[in-house]
Amino acid sequence: MRFRPQLLFPIAALAVGAFGLPALGPAAVTALVMLVLMGGAVFESVHYADAISHRIDEPFGTIVLTLAVTLIEVSIITTMMLAPGSNSGLARDTVFAVIMIVCNGLIGACVLFGGVRHREQGFQISGASAYLVVLSAIAVLAFILPNYTLSEPGPFFSTGQLLFISVVTVALYAVFLFVQTVRHVEYFRSEGEDGGGAHAAPEDRLSVSLLSLLLSLGGVILIAKKFSLLIDASLSAAGAPPALSGIIVALIVLAPESIAALQAAKRNLLQKSVNLALGSALATIGLTIPAVAVTSLLLGKPLQMGLNQRDIVLLVLTLFVSVLTFGTGRTNVLSGLGHLVIFATFLGLVFLP
Repeated sequence: MRFRPQLLFPIAALAVGAFGLPALGPAAVTALVMLVLMGGAVFESVHYADAISHRIDEPFGTIVLTLAVTLIEVSIITTMMLAPGSNSGLARDTVFAVIMIVCNGLIGACVLFGGVRHREQGFQISGASAYLVVLSAIAVLAFILPNYTLSEPGPFFSTGQLLFISVVTVALYAVFLFVQTVRHVEYFRSEGEDGGGAHAAPEDRLSVSLLSLLLSLGGVILIAKKFSLLIDASLSAAGAPPALSGIIVALIVLAPESIAALQAAKRNLLQKSVNLALGSALATIGLTIPAVAVTSLLLGKPLQMGLNQRDIVLLVLTLFVSVLTFGTGRTNVLSGLGHLVIFATFLGLVFLP
């Protein structure tokens, strides 16, 4: 095994998470140091998840990546929910931000970048449709339906409703994984992809990669709680909108996978980009919602699920445009630009509601 200097990031994150960080001046400086450490640990987590994925063929490799990213996100959201005075809509804001970032920002960038380099790119319509069917059903049930139920006022589910949504969300995602890995593996492959991925096989043994992955994930989980306290204090002091914390969490977690998706689009492997992007969005909504729902019930904390009218419009528009983009099997720069415009609108309305 060759020692990677980058492992110092998760090791430092573990130490800071366990023992704290000495005062480094203003709170913003301390938050920045923690952000760098957590970001480095996230990248290392995805690196070793990718190393493991090279040994188990597609689409299983992509699943390892998306599940690792989702575990990180669930850990960060859960620790932020435990903070005193935490925002009851944090989980909703984070998952909604993931959908906007992935389905508009990341997909738009991949399609636009790929269209500029390769004019048109192809992918499996059946695979993209499978992603969108499950993603659309869960998103509407989790984020729009709460505004129209009667058991609880406002954008909240009752306990029974929240448990039901959690069960059906897990069931839908489980069936999707069965389709992706057993029944219809061919839906998620393209002729341009080989089974082992586009990169050379990693030199480390599988057990070494697994231990390094657990070390990196542990670093992220331990430092997340201290970082969440600092980021909440910094955003409150700056008068930033509450939804911004969810966007920051989503950007941190999605950064490594986004880079991998863009690189795949550059190599004319749009199917790989679609698997990474839509797979991360689906894993996030399919696993994060049940996890935070159980956490909310156990801790007795309210969990705000329903979106406001503005965000509902953006969600419906995103799903509609996604169906059009992935409905032909070919993409071009116009499709990518359309998604990026919706993403820019989402970001703009966070600061200028």
